[in-house]
Parts: sequence; structure tokens; C-alpha cells
Amino acid sequence: MSELSVNHLLGIKYLTKQDIDLIFETADQFKEVINRPIKKVPSLRDITIANLFFENSTRTKLSFELAEKRLSADVINFSASQSSVKKGETLIDTVNNILSMKVDMVVMRHPNPGAGVFLSKHVNASIINAGDGAHEHPTQALLDSYSIRETLGSVKGKNVVIVGDILHSRVALSNIYALQLQGANVMVCGPKTLLPKYIKDLGVKVETNLKKALEWCDVANMLRVQNERMDISYFPSTREYTQQFGVNKELLDSLNKEIVIMHPGPINRGVEITSDVADSKQAIILNQVENGVAVRMAVIYLLASKIKQ
Repeated sequence: MSELSVNHLLGIKYLTKQDIDLIFETADQFKEVINRPIKKVPSLRDITIANLFFENSTRTKLSFELAEKRLSADVINFSASQSSVKKGETLIDTVNNILSMKVDMVVMRHPNPGAGVFLSKHVNASIINAGDGAHEHPTQALLDSYSIRETLGSVKGKNVVIVGDILHSRVALSNIYALQLQGANVMVCGPKTLLPKYIKDLGVKVETNLKKALEWCDVANMLRVQNERMDISYFPSTREYTQQFGVNKELLDSLNKEIVIMHPGPINRGVEITSDVADSKQAIILNQVENGVAVRMAVIYLLASKIKQ
């Protein structure tokens, strides 16, 4: 069996197209597993995984934990709010204390960009980045691409628009890297204040008119506004944002084609997307959640197979 070119999953920018293909082929097999009556495989019975979340998370944390348990790994959950980090302990000391309990793999979400890369250089374990600040969220981008592939047959040549708060989004950056690696055309759409200055350097199209963006695309990935990462106001009001960049059924029905709607969650219903769109047959939001478990199983399994060597 072929193997990943990396020992950690720190960001999409470190992966090759072959890595993504291998992850997806492996996820296809695990998707069959999680739809069986007995949803477990004994693949990682001898692997211990620590989930370190220094930022709040519901879906990503649950998805990783479920993926680990489906693979029969031993799982340790660590929440920074109840830990010695609050007492001033450094990240490396925290992780080394956990690793001394013979942990093989660390899944980490951290508010600081580059935390996973930093950790990978200082500890002897395989690191999976579950989101580092406004930098990258690689498994989300992988499950998004996997969901597009499943729905439309392939990612190559598809037009994908990412709508919303691009400036503060780790999902946007990882998605841009992953989609381009697979040959998709990528556009970003949002208020000018929420588009990073460097965005055109990434080779994406930029559009500030939502209707034009939706007429161009095959897939629209709707991002929420990351209020928790904002120290100033980037637009006049939520109502005005919704009027210009929110997708409702009327807008979708006015297009001359049917497009696929995605959302990484959590959804702010009535802001970036209305309930009748989120719950419509064009939305694949719940498929994304299901695919997240299969894709994370694939990533964990492939990285663990390198540890076992």
C-alpha cells in the first residue's frame, strides 16, 4: 500500500495531490465501515491518541473522538480550560507530560497560528492540526473536498466560491490550497473589509457581488462571520451583512442552474444562510459531517501506519 509523504498533518500546504487521493481512497473504505451495523475496526488497538483542545470546539472534537474510537484507538481528552496551562505551564511541557504517558499521536486545536508546526519540531509524536488560529484547518478542507467529489463526481474543473469572512477563517485558507491542488477554480466573495490583502496572491478570483459569484459557481461554501476573532467592527450591522452576503431560497431560485451549498458549521441561521437553504436538497451540510468522520479516520489510520513501522 502507498503511504503519505508526511509524518504529521499540519496543513494542506504540506500535502501533495497523491496524498489527498490516498486519503480519499482510504476514506471511501472507512465510509463503508461506519455504515455497517458494527461500526468498529480493530486497526489501531495499540495506538493511543491525545485530543488537546486549547480552543472551544464541538463538531471537530466529537468527529475526531468518534473517528479514533471507530478505529479502536485508546483516547485521552484534554481541555485547556481545566488544565495546568491556566497555571502558566508551556505548551511543550504540557505535551511532553502527556507523551510520557506513552501517547503516539496528538490532535491539537490552538489559538496561535503555527502551534502544530512548532510542536512537531519539539515532541516525538505524530501531530494532527485540528485548527490553528486563523491559519489552517486541514481536515475540514479535506472533508469539504471529499464531499464535493462525492456529490459531483470530481473536484477537478469545478468552480467553487467561498463566501463570507475570509480574513479570519482557517477553513478558507485550507480549502483554497486543497481545491487548487485538485484542479478546481476558486473564487472568494465577501465584504472588502473581510478579504485579506494578500488574497489575489493565492491565485483565486475575487468577487464582492454575491449574485455574480453564485452564477459563476458549481459549489458555494458559506462561512460564518467569526465574531470571536474580531476586535473591531468590519461591517455596519449583521442585518446589512445578511442583505448583501446571505443566501436565501429566493436568491438560489433566481439562478439559472442548481448549485451545491456547503457550510463547515456552526451555522448562524438567518445570517449567512437561511433555514430553508440549510435544510434544502441542494445543501450537503449533514453529508459533510458524516464524511468528516470517515476522512478523519483515514488521516489517523494513514499517519498511525507510519508510526507502526
